[in-house]
Amino acid sequence: MTTRREDTTSAQPDHAPVSPYAPAPGAPAELLAQLRADRRADTWALAFERQWAAALEESRRTFSFAPLYEVIRDWQGRIAHAPAVDAFVASGYDDSEFIDMAQLRGRRRRR
Repeated sequence: MTTRREDTTSAQPDHAPVSPYAPAPGAPAELLAQLRADRRADTWALAFERQWAAALEESRRTFSFAPLYEVIRDWQGRIAHAPAVDAFVASGYDDSEFIDMAQLRGRRRRR
């Protein structure tokens, strides 16, 4: 009978770290073009530009791309879900007891 010796001093991780989502280099410009083509362009394009500028400054200050990725991911989600939101609003459902997702996300991050 043979036994296998396990090397417990290995410097290799037992799992591969998850790499963060990295958008394409042209993603910000593509998003801005989509936002400008949307019926909400007057508010969405300006909001994106402000958030992008803030994320750029944060990225420069922290030497991290994470703020940029987060802005792109959030706005891609808004664009992707806009038709569903429009359909919900057009349906006449009562949304007066909604939860502000920004507050919900903020509460989750503080924990």
